[in-house]
Amino acid sequence: MKKNKQILVAIDFSKCSIKALEFAICIANELTADVMMVHVDKVQSSESLYNKRGNEHQGKMVATLEKLVKKYQPSLKGTLEYVIRKGKVHLEIANQAKYSDAYLLVSGTHGVSGYEEFWIGSNAFRMVTTVPCPVITIRESFIWRQKHISSIVLPIDSTIETRQKVPFTTELAKLFGSTIHILGVYTSNLKDLKLMVEGYVNQAVEYIDNESVPNDVKYKFCDNITDGIIEYAKEVSAELITIMSEQEKSTKNIWLGPYAQQMVNHSPLPVLTVRSKNYYDAYVSKD
Repeated sequence: MKKNKQILVAIDFSKCSIKALEFAICIANELTADVMMVHVDKVQSSESLYNKRGNEHQGKMVATLEKLVKKYQPSLKGTLEYVIRKGKVHLEIANQAKYSDAYLLVSGTHGVSGYEEFWIGSNAFRMVTTVPCPVITIRESFIWRQKHISSIVLPIDSTIETRQKVPFTTELAKLFGSTIHILGVYTSNLKDLKLMVEGYVNQAVEYIDNESVPNDVKYKFCDNITDGIIEYAKEVSAELITIMSEQEKSTKNIWLGPYAQQMVNHSPLPVLTVRSKNYYDAYVSKD
């Protein structure tokens, strides 16, 4: 029997993480996928499970997770379950993603403000740069009225890795019947750079057309990539923006570092981040 794909949700019991759970369930129902909530216990070792305080703490976590299962399982076609891990948040969620061979992680984000009582605020971007599967980050303030992804913004820049996000974005668009708005992003007026962006855009269009996904193209010069992309996403009423992220601590180029972090922290819309891989291993053109 074929095993369902699995979507992970980083859950710290904040309203933000509950929004992520609801978003994940909508995607899972399109995939007929299972959903696993991952909670990372940050209690110090002195409050271990072998003493009274530790047992009470564990019991509260389990009870809260069980309540979430009871509330949300009826709205999910697949199975809703949970796991509790102990350690550093982003590393433990990355380990669970590897163990589960997860299709996708959905995490809330509080942006740059954060909330000390919860761990999502300070760990969202760390998860983005550590977890091996694609990650969707979503803010609590995002209002998803239609429970549908009808419009996705796909920025294409001059970096060779930019095309790696095209296949997964296209797959998600096919699930929801979305239109992909391809945005060719210029950060310089250099002719060679513009030609490079246009060439990558044409390759993205060819791939998306071959998958019979509706799309359109616009080019935009951006002094600040993050602001320019968010502005365009609002213009087309997008429900999702797709970007790339480099591995943690890499300074390979400006787009894969601080701009990705700015997007995760500041975008009012959900952001799908595809982690960059070695180009020659990751990019395979379709016949």
